[in-house]
Amino acid sequence: MENGMKRLMRLLQTDISQLLKLKKKKLSLDKQAKLIQLMGNLLSNGFHLGEVVDFLERSHLVEKTFVQNMKMGLKSGQNLSSILEKLNFSHSVLTQISLAEQHGNLAGTLQLIEVNVRKKLQIQRKLIGILMYPILLITLLIGIMLGLKNYLLPQISDGQDNLLTQTISHLPSIFLLSLLFIIILSGLTKYFLRKKKAIFKVLLMIKIPLLSEVVKLYLTGYFSREWGNLIAQGVDLQEIFYLMSQQKSPIFSETGDLLLKKLNSGTSFGKSVNQMRFFKPELALMIEYGELKDKLGLELEVYAEECWEQFFLKIERAIQLIQPLVFIFIALMIVLLYAGMLMPIYSNMGQMM
Repeated sequence: MENGMKRLMRLLQTDISQLLKLKKKKLSLDKQAKLIQLMGNLLSNGFHLGEVVDFLERSHLVEKTFVQNMKMGLKSGQNLSSILEKLNFSHSVLTQISLAEQHGNLAGTLQLIEVNVRKKLQIQRKLIGILMYPILLITLLIGIMLGLKNYLLPQISDGQDNLLTQTISHLPSIFLLSLLFIIILSGLTKYFLRKKKAIFKVLLMIKIPLLSEVVKLYLTGYFSREWGNLIAQGVDLQEIFYLMSQQKSPIFSETGDLLLKKLNSGTSFGKSVNQMRFFKPELALMIEYGELKDKLGLELEVYAEECWEQFFLKIERAIQLIQPLVFIFIALMIVLLYAGMLMPIYSNMGQMM
């Protein structure tokens, strides 16, 4: 009893920072967008990072837990990208912030990140909204199929199973086995690719027809914006590629390392990019054109915005296509259910006549 009380007292006296480290609470995507917006606005109005954190603490606009984590990071000498890494920000966001901290406009970068995070959040909400109702309908249909299989079909079929009733009887099992197969296949794919390089994974993804264009647009927009921002700041290519190779994002660091090697071997920027199949072919042309006009940074930033617009447009179109396809599948299942119920009844009526 006495030992238990001592342990309790030690726990109560434990520094709050240690408790927060144990908790490791993460920021949701919605709260990430809100935090990025606040930091971008404050930094653009002349606040430094310490003042930003103090403002967040006093205003209670962000949960106290997250502000405490940020304060701990600042006290230990961490930069903003390292602090945000603990709050579950993606590697792509952390890479953009890290580069901006070293050679760019941090406030401007945060504002651009906020726009993309909010677009991502909007797409996520649309996808959930579109799929929620069909998922509920499919679950209901599976329940109806199980009921038909176990209760109704044995009574109305009178022991004479036709192809349709057999199909309906096995539909729940077929559906569940298909779902299990997809889960196992996804798990095995993730297992075999876990040690592969990011470039290898991306090259594999662009071989899939439905994913190829979307992946290329995302990567082209992502890299173009960072290159354009750094080049516009006057950073030379050698340093840009070195900075890329030091980032946490695997695809970014691997690409930076590869470009640095090609640059050292005498290959031009445009030719090196042209050899990378995961970029849009137009990117190499934009680089060569920008270098000739000595406006490469601006050209890449404008081109990046165009790529991002096309990327989000394609995602939205894909989402709009999903719901009709799901409802067509559900309609076919309903017709099949009615046919399965009516066929034995008509068969019995025919025998009676």
